[in-house]
This record gives sequence, C-alpha cells and structure tokens, in this order.
Amino acid sequence: MPLRIMHISTRLILGGSQENTVLSCEGQLARGHDVALVYGPIYGPEGSLLERVKAFRAPRAQPGCLDSFRKEECERPRAIELFETPNLVREIAPFKDFRCYHDLRAIIRAWRPDVVHTHSSKAGILGRAAAWKERVPCVVHTIHGLPFHPYEKWWRNAIYIRSERFAAKRCHSIICVADAMRAQALAKRIGRADQHTIVYSGMEIESFLNPRWSRESVRAELGLYEGDFVLGTVARLAELKGHDDLLDGLGDLMKSRPELKLLWVGDGWWRERLIARVREMGLADRVLTTGLVPSEDVPKWLRAMDGLAHPSYREGLPRTVPQALLSDIPVIAYDVDGAREVCMNRKTGILVAPGNLHGLRDAVEWMMDHPAERAAMAQRGRELCRVRFDATVMVTELEKVYAQCLGRSHPDERSAGRS
Repeated sequence: MPLRIMHISTRLILGGSQENTVLSCEGQLARGHDVALVYGPIYGPEGSLLERVKAFRAPRAQPGCLDSFRKEECERPRAIELFETPNLVREIAPFKDFRCYHDLRAIIRAWRPDVVHTHSSKAGILGRAAAWKERVPCVVHTIHGLPFHPYEKWWRNAIYIRSERFAAKRCHSIICVADAMRAQALAKRIGRADQHTIVYSGMEIESFLNPRWSRESVRAELGLYEGDFVLGTVARLAELKGHDDLLDGLGDLMKSRPELKLLWVGDGWWRERLIARVREMGLADRVLTTGLVPSEDVPKWLRAMDGLAHPSYREGLPRTVPQALLSDIPVIAYDVDGAREVCMNRKTGILVAPGNLHGLRDAVEWMMDHPAERAAMAQRGRELCRVRFDATVMVTELEKVYAQCLGRSHPDERSAGRS
C-alpha cells in the first residue's frame, strides 16, 4: 500500500548522507509512494543535489489510473515534492532553531505524512520533535554520523548528546548506517537497543561496477604517465578530512618517489589554504585536483586511481570506501567509526590509527610495492560491497522498517485508549 513519506535533511550539498537521502526519495517514489523532501538553505563551494532531485520523475502506477476521465492526470510523471525552510541551518542557532521547529510542524501538518524520516543531526532533532508533536504514525531517524566526537569542544558535545537523547525518545526507530554508529549511540544512552536497526547506505553500484570511462582515457586527461601510482581521495576539502595528513605524511615520499601522485576529487572551504601548502612544499606538479564534480562523475575519477586514501577523522560509514572497492581499487583508511566494516585490515585494505603519519606512509609504500596483493584486496572488497551497498536493497530495508513502525501505536494514543 503506497505511503506518504516525508524526508527532512539539513542541507542538500554533495555529501554521503545527502546522497543516501536522495536515493531513498527516488527509490520510494519509483515504488509508488508519495515522497516529500524538506531541506535548509544550500550555500558554499560543496555543491548541491537540488537540481538532480528537481529533475527526477517516476511513472504513475496507482489504482484508478485506468479511468478514462483521469487519463491525463495519470499519465503525468510524479515528482518529489520539495520544501525549503530558511531556518533549518547546520550551526547551533537558538532563535532560528525555534522558528524552524514551528516551520516543520506547519509543513508536516499540511502535508500529512504517514512517515517522517529525518537525516543529519539538526534536522533529526528538530524534525523528530515536530513530527512527534504532530502525532505522525511513524517517525524514523538515520544516524549517518554522530555530531559529537573527540575533536569537538566539550560543551558542544554535551549539547549534542543531550539533544540526541531527547530526540531518541521522540521517534519509533533509529537506523544506523554502521554497527559502529549503533554502538556509539547506545554507549551514550541514546535510544534503546530495540530502536536501532542497521541499514547500510545504498548507492548506484552499477556505475562503479561498469563505468562508461576507460582508465586510459581518464589518466590521459589528467596528464598521467603509465608508471604513475595515483593515490586518490574523494572528499570535501574541509576540516577533519585528512588532506593535511596526506601532505605531512607523504611529502618526503612523494619527493623520493616521483611516480607517486595525489588526486583530490572535491572542493570545500579549505581549498585555497591546502593548495597554498602544496605550492610551498614544491609539490604543485604532484597533486592533481578536479574541483567540484557531480556525484555521477565520481566513478570517472576513481578510474584514474591505483589506491584510495580516506584519512578522515570522523565518519559514519564513508561512502567513498565501498565506492572505491566497487571500482576495484584498494583502500587505506583511518580506523574510525564504521570504516573497518568495509576496509577490513589486510583483507580489503589497510587500516591506520587516526593521525599516525608514519603508518599512513608505510601503508602507501606497501601498496606501491605490492601490486598483486593490492589487486586481491580490491577484488575481495568488490564482492563484499556488491550486494551490501545496492540502493535497491537499502530502499527495501527501509520499507521493512516503516512497516514494522506502522504496526505500533503512538504512546500518547495508547494512554488515551486506557483513560
């Protein structure tokens, strides 16, 4: 039976949680559900998924569409309904947050969803509170990455933890994209164990398994030589993503082994500072950058790589890791959050303790000198990710969560029935 499903996400920038949200919306619309997406202002150099969402259409396949007098309406493709709310911002902003909560309640009240599914921390806290107050039958939240972490100010972490505990009491189910997210949330007493479900973040795997670009053409476009070893990253040029660690850990190695090149795919607020560092280190001809690229072009740039580095200090489960493995590329990643659930040490890649620059260098040099072993790692990872991260599997698993959720009644309604 078709549902009315409303997703709420803070920003529709190019990013893992946002891509997960958009794929969920598209997959659910294609299966006949009515889908709405609520989001906050989009700004900055990180790109946007908004145009993709606006362009997506799904055919109508609903009861009653055979009625001749409704033929024109039924033949019109269905779209995702979009609502931008200006007060939904990423930073802590009490006045805007208060207004956003009431904005969301008004949107929910008008659209009358069966399911409200929130994503990201700010949208998750305000969206769940609003949906719960409006007595939405099914309120679900996905933890893509927890907002508190060791690199944040203590007082911010305290606010985030208390807020997440508050919001967990105002939803029926919490979806985690990795076992690590569930463990970390429960360790901070966020939600109950029976609320948490693992649904791995889906992606369009076919574009990585069978890309339309050849390795030779992409490397030629970048001006690379046959013997070059290309270590790539696919990440925003931003804080805690580890680009400085690559320069600090690999700078000397890049000078002693000129075949080692870095390829940075993405853009962000730290671009100018990082590029200035590259020039100061005399590595301008060794670090290649693509700038901002649409998500559908990520498989192209992965084709140029011999290995992927993901030295990020915090992630839920980094999407770029399974994307690389699906593309037959081994991975070196910092051992944080859910990375080890895909980058299995010495099986599908190499894990390095966060901030261990010597370990990072050793891992890169080992991969450069062991082509057969790194190819075997990539192949094992490809088979692991082929099913686990298929977007159609994710959409099916979400439908199961919603079905279970809708079998429950709201605690307020149970209390009213007893009075």
